[in-house]
Order: sequence, then C-alpha cells, then structure tokens
Amino acid sequence: WRAAIATASLDPFRGYATALSSQLPGAVRVLDPFHVVRLGLAAVDDVRRLVQQHTLGHRGRNRDPLYGIRRLLRRHRTRLSTKARARLEAGLIAGDPDGETTLAWTVAQQLMDLYRLDDPATARTCVEQLIADLRDCPIPELARLGRTLHAWRVELCAHFDHPAVSNGPTENLNLKIKNTKRIARGYRNFDHYRLRLLLNHGRIHEDHSPTRIRTRAPRFAA
Repeated sequence: WRAAIATASLDPFRGYATALSSQLPGAVRVLDPFHVVRLGLAAVDDVRRLVQQHTLGHRGRNRDPLYGIRRLLRRHRTRLSTKARARLEAGLIAGDPDGETTLAWTVAQQLMDLYRLDDPATARTCVEQLIADLRDCPIPELARLGRTLHAWRVELCAHFDHPAVSNGPTENLNLKIKNTKRIARGYRNFDHYRLRLLLNHGRIHEDHSPTRIRTRAPRFAA
C-alpha cells in the first residue's frame, strides 16, 4: 500500500523528510503552504521586534508605532481596508526609519503571492529569484529565511505541480486529539486514550453538526 502513495505533505522539519525518504521513497514530498507563509510572517515579527528594540530601547507597548500594527503586518495586502492600509503605512513611516520592517513585510507578501500563481514555471522562477535575493540580504533574519527556503526549494516548488496536496486535514485531526486530551486532563491508560479518540474522531458523519456553545437561550436577551 505504501507504493501506491504518490504525494506526501510535510512541514519544514528535517525529521519528517527523513522519515518520508525511508518509508515512502517513491512519494513526492510537498511543503505545506501554511507553514511556508508562517516562516515569512515569523521573519516579519522578528525584524519588527529588533527594530522596536533598536529605535525605542524597549519591548513593544500599546502606543508604539510598530507594536500598534503588528496584526496588520500579518495580513495579505488584499485583505486590508482603506483605513487599515493607512494605519499600516503610518506605523511603518513612524516606527521603521531604515525600512527593515517594510522589507520583511514585502517579502512575506511575495511568499503569499506565490500561491496565487497559476503557471508552475512562472512560480518556480519567482521562487528561485526570491531565494537568491534573500540569501544576499543584509538583514540576518531575512537571510536566514532565504537559507531555509533554499534548503526546501524542491519541496516548495513541488506544490505548484500538486496544488491540492496539504496537511490541513492532519492538523485538524491533531487539534481534535489535543482537545480531547485537554478535556480529560490526560490519560494514564493508552488503550483508554486510543478508544476515546476512535469514538470521538474515528469516523466522520455526513450529518454531523457542531455542538452548540450555548445550550439554552440567555436569561436576559437583547
């Protein structure tokens, strides 16, 4: 059955790649887009914190320009309203004198834009150009991101040939398993733990409906 597996999605963790190479040598390894974008956003946060420390000499506070736009820096530009875009630009002008945070934000936007491209050849060209630019970047956090993407460039580009491959369902199931364990405050017996997981999440019902958060109407309704 392992020989029938054609593709495998993975996080940018070398242990996963090693396991797939030994157990599924014929499968194409595809780097999950969510984790690639998360690497770019983590670089934005790292650069923002360093600029904050260098310019103001302390960690982020509510009235600091960069701290006030920290959530806006994690959004794609197409999801910014006119007001949010104005806030973002004002925060970068006030708190990013050398443009380092702006450059990191631009790189993260380019990473997101890669997954909006329909032509695999164009996407690969953009990936190679972005990696080359990042590896020569004088900002250490962005240079480190470039080295990471260079190490995973084959798996990263494989996504454009297999755009439907994702480990989202696996992440979803892992979250449900953790929630079950958290509610029970842990299990001392592995057999009981496994049985509870199979009962809760072992089968997906087509008519399954989410549990109501509020089981009855509130006492004082508006």
